[in-house]
Amino acid sequence: MQVSRTSEFESWLSDEFQKIQALVESRIFRIENHDHFGDAKNLGEGLAKLRWKNGLRIYFTRVGQRVFLLLHGGGKSDQKNDIKKARVLIERYTRA
Repeated sequence: MQVSRTSEFESWLSDEFQKIQALVESRIFRIENHDHFGDAKNLGEGLAKLRWKNGLRIYFTRVGQRVFLLLHGGGKSDQKNDIKKARVLIERYTRA
């Protein structure tokens, strides 16, 4: 499985603590090498999220066999705004 990262995702990840970066990179490795998404939830209309017990969320969409990690998901308290941003990014990246 190929995992593509948007510039928005990369910007968010680079601003996170190293521990968060390691958690995210570990999950991406499992997706790429084992097609194992772990705790993930479909949000409808092509949007889904990866979840961690610490409240971290990353929003993504699947396009064929490619996965676009869309946004900085952040924590539970920011979910509504993050979901809105992710839906805008789906439009931008899937229509390109």
